[in-house]
Amino acid sequence: MKNKVTVNGQGLTIEQVALVAREGYRVEIDPAAVSSIKSSRDIVEDYVNREEIVYGVTTGFGRFSDVAISKDETELLQKNLIVSHACGVGESFSRDITRAVMLLRVNTLCRGYSGIRLETLNLLVEMLNRGVHPVIPQKGSLGASGDLAPLAHMVLVMLGEGSAEYNGEILQGGRALEKAGLKPCTLSSKEGLALINGTQTMSAVASLTLFDAEMLVKMADITAALTLEALNGVVDAFDDRIHRVRGHKGQIASAENIRHLVDGSTYTTRQGEKRVQDAYALRCTAQVHGACRDAVEYAARVIGTEINAVTDNPLIFPDSGEVISGGNFHGEPVALAMDFLGISLAELADISERRIERLVNPQLSNGLPAFLTVHGGLNSGFMITQYAAAALVSENKVLAHPASVDSIPSSANQEDHVSMGTIAARKGSDIKENLASVLAIEYLASAQAIDLRGGGTLGRGTGPAYRLLRNRIKPLKQDRIMHVDMQSALELILSRQPVKAAEEALGKKL
Repeated sequence: MKNKVTVNGQGLTIEQVALVAREGYRVEIDPAAVSSIKSSRDIVEDYVNREEIVYGVTTGFGRFSDVAISKDETELLQKNLIVSHACGVGESFSRDITRAVMLLRVNTLCRGYSGIRLETLNLLVEMLNRGVHPVIPQKGSLGASGDLAPLAHMVLVMLGEGSAEYNGEILQGGRALEKAGLKPCTLSSKEGLALINGTQTMSAVASLTLFDAEMLVKMADITAALTLEALNGVVDAFDDRIHRVRGHKGQIASAENIRHLVDGSTYTTRQGEKRVQDAYALRCTAQVHGACRDAVEYAARVIGTEINAVTDNPLIFPDSGEVISGGNFHGEPVALAMDFLGISLAELADISERRIERLVNPQLSNGLPAFLTVHGGLNSGFMITQYAAAALVSENKVLAHPASVDSIPSSANQEDHVSMGTIAARKGSDIKENLASVLAIEYLASAQAIDLRGGGTLGRGTGPAYRLLRNRIKPLKQDRIMHVDMQSALELILSRQPVKAAEEALGKKL
């Protein structure tokens, strides 16, 4: 079947997460994973029947881990876990993030170390495939014992409780299941813990943020190349020899991208023709973009591992029959990666805003009219677009403060160091959105500057990107509502068309 992703707990990619989350791809459990799921379940039931002490199976949770629970009370224990832990606050996650959360939870449970029943797991799969999307508040997770609060809201709907979006309507959870032709489940021993103890909320936000970030790193090279042309920039700064003697992979790649993007351009200059060198915002573009590119690659590697990780507790090892309590739910790997990602995306926006300033400032633009308008005074042109970019990068500076350096004890100091990984992921997503808007402004401003400069030929890669924008947005001749143009340019970037057009023209991936 086309438009389907098969999961088994291993090999899931960030791109596949995006396909399920945003394109509505169906999900199925790999038949090869079923035996592992059933084996771990058999072990749980054996421990329950023997009433052996196992954390979260025959005991309470957190500080109550020393309170024994009888066999007759194990189902109530799991239900109480969900209803008591559903303490999220604030606005709910968007549909795509919610779908990603559900997918990642299914994927990790397919590994067969969690003790969930196959029929319970199948309900979550069917909710995803039939479009029953739990309402999950964004705030309330410490990212330590996993994403307990947000994941509990997901599970509420499986019990017929809580709220869910179905066909664009917010319904009571049981009603949403009914409309989709599904029935709620009753959780058995260990299942509640298996469903909420893990890093799937922070990893879902991280996955979709990275999917966009990997494109925006390429788009940043495109907008920078257009600005280089618009300002008659000195292309020698991107000479391959400069970057290879430093040796950073991302820097070498970014410099190569910009060289290829402006190849054949009559707008760029050589050192000594008009000036010996440009300001840092142009001359050091590859150094800054390259470092950010490397940071994105690092974060993608961490998140790629995490979305296929077993992150609940306790873990069941069918080979030995042991149940071992540990701490894989701790979100530190995601927290650090997303803090680093947020910082790197903030830097991409920061240097983009400096290039915008050079485009609109007549003291810095190498002969362009002030604020990129011919009739300045009567028209403000691109004056306030730079204000907007400046506001976004300043907001990013606040958001880029790392969440992972903070911790606060919980559960009577049983959980005495927490990751704040979900906060780090959410901040990274916000920074990514701000970056996309800043790049949209640079895209518009560089195209306007090229129109005003006129009379030249754009590069092999920048030409197609410029024409895509101009097919959508006309040059600015007199003031109009710039928000409309900015939003249109943003939508074009998010469609990924400029990157695709440039890559097709160059015959290579940026």
